Amino acid sequence: MCWGAELGLAKGFAASEYHDELVTRYLEHIDLVADAGYRKLICFSGNRNGMDPEEGLANAEVGLKRILGHAEKRGVMIAMEYLNSKVDHKDYLFDNSEWGVALCKRLGSPNFGILYDIYHAQIMEGDIIATIRKYQQHFVHYHTGGVPGRHEIGADQELNYPAICRAIVETGFDGYLAHEFIPTAPDPVDSLREAVHLCDV
Repeated sequence: MCWGAELGLAKGFAASEYHDELVTRYLEHIDLVADAGYRKLICFSGNRNGMDPEEGLANAEVGLKRILGHAEKRGVMIAMEYLNSKVDHKDYLFDNSEWGVALCKRLGSPNFGILYDIYHAQIMEGDIIATIRKYQQHFVHYHTGGVPGRHEIGADQELNYPAICRAIVETGFDGYLAHEFIPTAPDPVDSLREAVHLCDV
């Protein structure tokens, strides 16, 4: 998952005042990503700042449509990340599955999808496996993290990652599941090794 075109997490496509700068940056980065042989580029909704979610949805649709034609031409997937607004990213707009899925449907592009961060989704909604099964066609990348604390994904937290990963595999997903947690063990490589083992289903 490539990055670098965004203006940070708080200034995203849901706010029309950032569109011109975002479009310039994303058109350039789509070419950089494609030329380097990669296929995915992250984006963000940005914060609410008092905005109604429906207004943010309409704004994001307008802004993203300005870059998606080029993304389709270059074979690059634009993936918007779901983040929690309860613990880590106060006021972030895209903090529920329904909002992201509605955006996917409005855009109707094969080159736009959701980065479904399981850690963030558990905090906001739970119901992880059912959500994956329901909306899997819109989920193009996954992140892990233990809940609570965003630490290791083993038995000391509340998510059952082997079961979650089996559900992902059952959907036919053939992309990437990335480990994005903050290790607490003395050797972070051991934590990563354990995470890979847990998710190797």
